[in-house]
Amino acid sequence: MLSNLKVALSVRRMRQAELAAAIGIAPSTLSEFIHGRVELAPHQLERIAEMLRADPAWLFARVIHIPALKSDAEPVPVIA
Repeated sequence: MLSNLKVALSVRRMRQAELAAAIGIAPSTLSEFIHGRVELAPHQLERIAEMLRADPAWLFARVIHIPALKSDAEPVPVIA
């Protein structure tokens, strides 16, 4: 998921539908892109970064799921 893109949209007070229209794609395509199900063309990515006045490296950083850490109460396996 592209949570930085969602943050930038919120900061700029822009709806996904508005951004999609500005770059010439369907709102559903933008949603699919945000959720990592489709890729956009490089010129579309550049246009999004321009519209949101954001650094593309930050804007398009993918969120990586990191599993929760185990609690201290759980036993640690001992390797002998």
